[in-house]
Amino acid sequence: MAGDRILKTHGTDRQPTSQLPGKVALMIGQLGTGGTEKQTVLLARGLRDRGIDTTVWVLFDGGRNEDALRQAGIPVVRVELRRSRAALSVLRNAAGFAGLVLRLRRERPDIVHAFLFSAYVIAVPAARLAGIPVLVAGRRSLGNFKEGHKIARAIERLATSATDLLIANAAAVADDTKRRERVSAGKIEVIYNGLPEQAFADVAPAVVETAHPVVLCVANLLPYKGHRYLLEAVSLLQQRGRPCTLLLAGEGRERQALARQAVSLAIDARFLGECDDVRPLLARADVVAHPSLEEGMSNAVMEAMAAGRAIVATSVGGTPELLSGRGLLVPPADPAALADAIGQVLADGGLAGRLAAAARNWSHAHLKADAMVDRHVEVYSRLLERRCAA
Repeated sequence: MAGDRILKTHGTDRQPTSQLPGKVALMIGQLGTGGTEKQTVLLARGLRDRGIDTTVWVLFDGGRNEDALRQAGIPVVRVELRRSRAALSVLRNAAGFAGLVLRLRRERPDIVHAFLFSAYVIAVPAARLAGIPVLVAGRRSLGNFKEGHKIARAIERLATSATDLLIANAAAVADDTKRRERVSAGKIEVIYNGLPEQAFADVAPAVVETAHPVVLCVANLLPYKGHRYLLEAVSLLQQRGRPCTLLLAGEGRERQALARQAVSLAIDARFLGECDDVRPLLARADVVAHPSLEEGMSNAVMEAMAAGRAIVATSVGGTPELLSGRGLLVPPADPAALADAIGQVLADGGLAGRLAAAARNWSHAHLKADAMVDRHVEVYSRLLERRCAA
């Protein structure tokens, strides 16, 4: 177990923590391009920079962020479980789960922190069988996707009962969890997502050949992201004599359907695919739109705030916590409201400037990665102290 140490942040010694974790295992299903995967990388780097031995355990698939971790010198453990329910996969998963327990028992992390449903329902029994002192599980979104799935909810309740603490990335997510899962207030805490320093750096804007204002949406092309309503909003703006160029940064299974919709609406919608660095696009955008139907704490909205852009977004999940007084909020699935808000920003340069400045200033004060990592370290340390005192 970790000994007595002093946590240093921003060059300043903080108060001594009697049980600063010596070793942390972060567990996630895969390491693709989603917001939770980005936050896992940020947290792993921040813990490592604070002298904490940190390893990321990937239960199913790798992905782009795996390379980012390895380049940062953070070990990645590939458990290689399978998502298939075929008999052979079940047998292999049983063997893989046993191997996971044995390796956790051998490496003995002080903390196991699991992200997303598929990871924490596996991590909880594995960590408890391995005798890990503290187990933390993330809540990263509203629980709508579990509605009607009685078995999944029962498994989740069992996992939660064996978990020391849940960490939500927004107050809206914490409130939703308490309501749906009947989790007590003392078993869940809110830690906002964080942004790396480069998210706040000025960059040259991307070159976009257009004579019209640029509306940017950064989101995977999935149904719940609400792109279809944004396309309709851009069509409405065009009908009102305010044509726009819509840039869609992201990839997903809705791409073909959305491309067909854009053609039928006769709007200038450009599908850019996955973008490793959206900062030049943000710097070029006149408005950033986020039309999600549901959301936890949106990294895309946070990145737009850090870049100092005027933002129009749906009032779902944790987005109002980010944009209250710092962006325009509209109801979900409402193309007319989206069009009205985007048009308002495009027509009023003063309003756009005030919103952009307020968003950037607030993000500087509340959304830096260092603050996010420090909060996790504080929570981990408190849980370790409690475990040792028990």
